Formats: sequence, structure tokens, C-alpha cells
Amino acid sequence: MAAIFFFLVTMLFLDFTGVWHEWFGWMAKVQFVPALLALNVAVVVGLVVLTLLFGRVYCSVICPLGVFQDVVSRMGGRFKKNRFRYSPALSWLRWPVLLVFIVFSVAGLISWAGLVEPYSAYGRMASNLLAPLYRWGNNALAYFAEWADSYAFYETDVWIRGGATLVVAVLTLAVLVVLAWRNGRTYCNTVCPVGTLLGFLSRYAWLRPVIDTSKCVNCNLCERNCKSSCIHIKEHAIDYSRCVACMDCIAKCPKGAIRYAHPKAQKTAAAAGGGAPDSSRRSFLTVASLFAAGSWLRAQEKKVDGGLAAIEEKKVPERQTPLKPAGAKGLRHFTDHCTACQLCVSACPNGVLRPSAALGTWMQPEVSFERGYCRPECVRCSEVCPTGAIRPITVADKSSIQIGHAVFHPENCIVNTDGVECGNCARHCPSGAIQMVPSVAGKPDSPKLPVVNDERCIGCGACENLCPARPFSAIHVEGHEVHSFI
Repeated sequence: MAAIFFFLVTMLFLDFTGVWHEWFGWMAKVQFVPALLALNVAVVVGLVVLTLLFGRVYCSVICPLGVFQDVVSRMGGRFKKNRFRYSPALSWLRWPVLLVFIVFSVAGLISWAGLVEPYSAYGRMASNLLAPLYRWGNNALAYFAEWADSYAFYETDVWIRGGATLVVAVLTLAVLVVLAWRNGRTYCNTVCPVGTLLGFLSRYAWLRPVIDTSKCVNCNLCERNCKSSCIHIKEHAIDYSRCVACMDCIAKCPKGAIRYAHPKAQKTAAAAGGGAPDSSRRSFLTVASLFAAGSWLRAQEKKVDGGLAAIEEKKVPERQTPLKPAGAKGLRHFTDHCTACQLCVSACPNGVLRPSAALGTWMQPEVSFERGYCRPECVRCSEVCPTGAIRPITVADKSSIQIGHAVFHPENCIVNTDGVECGNCARHCPSGAIQMVPSVAGKPDSPKLPVVNDERCIGCGACENLCPARPFSAIHVEGHEVHSFI
């Protein structure tokens, strides 16, 4: 189950077709912090109940960062067997990290708090490190498919969307690999705020691994194979706040001295001198499968103009107010809910979303139009956002939401600089907010310049993206702090 969750969540960050999101987008929405920020009460309550019943199953099955650590830890275990040992919980570190996470979240610095949030941390690694490799592989297949007269694959752009985000992804990967390779679940049990919170609840879990002292021979195999370092075999004790219910200890015990059961039931069975064969692992998978099934929330190809002449790339204009996608409601709502997981950035088919470099909204997506424009018929980002930072909208809503307005710069327009007719911005404006008027009043034959109707402009960026002026467009979109319907 962990492998299935891990693979499908990873594919959400790699997919550029939208197919995987259509079927498995709900897996991003059952992650703990995104569900909490989206005020998805059903999911949050479900995860809390799941933890109170079965322990930290979320950390071992649903959380992609937790499963990633298990993968690295297992690779490290191939070189050194029985390599773990019990270590006391670092409570002096776990609880302050959780407190800082809460303070940053309440203060509106959720993008900084997201640095240690597990789902977002894994999302940044997947979208910035794995996605380019995935797309290069796709483009290689597209090349060979074309050579064989097949259209099973098509090429897609490969580009790094943010240098700072890439550095953070690399550093996060390095830290996680080192910790997991050497010490297993160290990050989960010392840094992760979700692990600390669920660890507190798992102390009261109904079912947990329990040591039967009448069968235990102190062989130490359970302790030496516990990747959470939470089994103290000398005292026959398990720190349930760090146990992730991986069941490795049960599999390793040669005497069957560890069972996944309610502590009182285990004591009763021990007093009776045994019991039926252990079916706890099977029952756990059955119940967890039912939970996963019950958590179903339901939650264009890009065309670029080509040519033989070298075209200078566009530069990003200085916007007084950053642009946020339709459905974000405005700057405040988006900033307070976005954990910078980069899922919308990976899913955007038009290449208009990229991580912000501003300190207050660091790594949170913002809109820019150097590679494309926000097509009115596309609502992909609102469909995939798991935190509610971008609320679900329809195509009809998209055409009516004003995220910004266009601003004309006559000094950049080729009508003035080159003395040629253009009108590209007016022809491609989907809302009809731009009209071409004579540049000289009273002379209808004079060169025509664009005039923007702010009340009709929705800020899609078609005019800015398709403007032929270089390096800066003659028209750019200025964002609105609060989005409105027009």
C-alpha cells in the first residue's frame, strides 16, 4: 500500500497530461497539512481517528516523504544489517519545531513553515528534480516514436522554474538521504511537525505493537531493525510516539513475541498461554484499505509559434502587485494557505506558474507570461490544489474572474518604435478588453494604438505574452490584491 501511494502521489507531480490528476488527484487532498489548510474536516477527522485506532499509519503508508525515507533506509540496509538501536526521543527538538511551524503558519508565513512540512517538501523534490528527468525521458520517446511514424508521445518543454526552489529541493534531498541512510526515520521523529502531532495521538492508539515478555528471549532483532529507534528491548518498552506501525519488528521476531494488538488484549492472551495465529498484519491491511477507499474525495497541448529567425526572450516586467491564479481569491488568502508544494506549477499546461522569489511569499507560485498565457478554458491549477489556496472554479467562472488588468507602455510598442501596424494584443484578447484607436485624434488613418478597458480585462496575459515587442512587452498585466467577478 505504501508503494502504491508513493508511486501515485509522485506521478501527480510528474504528469503533464492531466490524466493522473483526473483519477488520483484525491491522494494529494488526503495529506494532513493540505487537508487542514483546506478546512477539509472529513479528512482531518479521518486521519485523527485512523491514528487513534492504528497508530501512525499515515506516516508509513500515506505520506510520500515517509515512504521515501523508507526506500532510502532499505537501500542503506543492504550494506549493513541490524544497524539500528534504541535512542531516546529528542523532545527538546520535536516540540519547538512544531511550535515554530504553528507560529509561522498563523503569522501568514506558511511558505516558510512549509520547508519542514512533509508533503510540500517531497513535492518540491519531485517537481524540481524528478519532473525534468521524466520529461526528458518523454521527449526521448517522442523522438523515437516520430522516427517510427508513431504519435504515441509528444514533446514537452523542460525548464527549471526557480533557482531558489531548486536549491531548496537539492538541500532537502541531501538532508533526507543522509538521515534516512544512516538512521532511518530520524526526520519523521525529530523534525516533522506532522510526525510530532500524530506521534502524540499514537500514544493512545487502540492497536499497537506489543511485546510479550513471556516469549521474548532478548535477541535484540526487533530493536536492531526498528528504523524509528523506538524499541528499548532491555525494558521491553516501545515509544509509541515514534512508532510508525511499519510492522518490521513483527516480521523480524523469530519467537512471535511481538504482536499488533490492543495492550490489554495482549496481556490477556499472554496470561492464557497463547492464542490463535497472528493475523494482525492482514487485518491492518484490510482496515487501511477500506480507509483509503473511503477517502475518495473526487476531488492542450501547448502551441508555440516557430520560425527560422532567432527571437530574443522576453524579460519579466516589474509588477507592483504579483499575479495569483484565478480561484486564489487574492493575495492574502493565497499566502495564508499555500505551502509551496509546487503541484499546481507542475500541472500548469501553459507554463505561466512559477515559484516566487519574494521573501514574504518565497516559493509560492505566481503568474508570469513569458512562456504562455493563462487560457480562459483552463482550470487545471484549481483542480489539483490540495490546500484550498486555489479554490475550485469552473471554466465559466474563469472567464469572469479579474486577477489583474493590462497596462499599456507606448514607448515599447512597435507601432511607435518601428512605425509598423500591429494590433496583436487586440486580436488575441479573449475578453475584448483591448481596442485599437488612431494614435492622432481626428486622423483615422494614423497608426493605431491599443486602449485597455480595465472593467473588461480579466488579466489572462494573452496581450503580454503575444506582444512582439522585445525584451519587454509593450503591454503588461498588473495584479490585483483582491480578485473580483466582472
